[in-house]
Amino acid sequence: MKEKIDYLSTLFVGIDIASRIHVISALDFNQQYFIKMKSVENTQEGAVLLESLIVDVLTANHQFKYVVIGMESTGFYGVHLANFLSSSELLTPFSVRVYCLNPKEVKNYKKSFNDIGKNDGIDSVVIADFARVGRISSKPWRGSQYLALQRLTRHRMHITECIAREKTYMLNNIFLKFSEYALLRNGEHPFSNKYGATAEAILTEFTTNEDIVNSSIEDLVAFISSKSKGRIADPEETAKIIQAAARNSYRLDKCLYEPLTISIASSFNCISSFEKELKAIDKAILQTVQGLNPEEYTVLNSIPGIGKVYSAAILAEIGSAKVFQSADSLAKYCGIVWNDNDSGDFESEDKHMSKAGNRYLRYYIIEATGSVIRHCPEYERFYHKKYAETRNHQHKRALALTSRKFIRLLYGLLDKGQLYSPEKSR
Repeated sequence: MKEKIDYLSTLFVGIDIASRIHVISALDFNQQYFIKMKSVENTQEGAVLLESLIVDVLTANHQFKYVVIGMESTGFYGVHLANFLSSSELLTPFSVRVYCLNPKEVKNYKKSFNDIGKNDGIDSVVIADFARVGRISSKPWRGSQYLALQRLTRHRMHITECIAREKTYMLNNIFLKFSEYALLRNGEHPFSNKYGATAEAILTEFTTNEDIVNSSIEDLVAFISSKSKGRIADPEETAKIIQAAARNSYRLDKCLYEPLTISIASSFNCISSFEKELKAIDKAILQTVQGLNPEEYTVLNSIPGIGKVYSAAILAEIGSAKVFQSADSLAKYCGIVWNDNDSGDFESEDKHMSKAGNRYLRYYIIEATGSVIRHCPEYERFYHKKYAETRNHQHKRALALTSRKFIRLLYGLLDKGQLYSPEKSR
């Protein structure tokens, strides 16, 4: 934990989170137990009981002036309890801090106990001791306003993953129906937007490839101009590319074309619906972030290309850069660090990203970096330099390394409260 703690005056509480039952343990710095594996229900009434258990210990033992509560970040089962305890009026006089811990860190720490049993709730003891020895490196629970923003930004990530998954699934059907069209690369593809209205019309309104082949160039040009509303500069060249692709594509039994066309049309409808929801989510994010840590939000927005939505998402996950000791600790928190794979004099060139941290923050940092690369020449040059260094995983490697550089910039600006300038990006 970054902030200093008076360990001798602190009660360390560990809570083992589950869907129905929580188990609580509490001890002091000298490992004297005040609560040991007490079970409470995961309900509002159970939360009140858990709060009273802690308050009773604090009331009876005047040496405690502070409370540190740790719980594993197990899905969403601990959200209500973390929110309840962090805003508890009875615990406020004791400067209560609630931490949602990485289960992987707790599991690794548990291995250091040689004689630990296997009874239910033992993890509450491990978590309390994990807090006692000062191993917590995450930020405290920040309350309802951050949770509200976080639910929106995390749902936005879910929607974008749904869109990507649907596009990948649809491409399989497109290849089956129109194989040569599916294999056209970006430089060869007739449409700048492969999932736009004109592409959709070509794939769904022509049932078979023969329908395209047998159409005259004039009819295809008129069709493309109508569907694109005149936005395609050279509809005749586009028509020729599509017709050539249809001519060179595999032929299918006629009974397959209609089911494939229906499936492709359904995928386009799903993508359109998801994109509509994405716009609504973005609007809600921009409304929710208003007034929430405005200084750091302004700093984030000053970085070219990052945008207001990505800034809000990063803010939702980190809360404040002040809870991190360095850019390295921020990188570790989001999992953009690399595990060593060396032995003796051997040093591996292929190191895997840890990915043990906050996957939502990692997603938005990497997405924001991709946008910054397109708007900031310094980052564009760095990306291309790293891209040229290897033949394996070129884009992923270059983007990850550029993200690591971006984290240093991001932390430096937030830590000093400075707006972006080109000189600070170096």
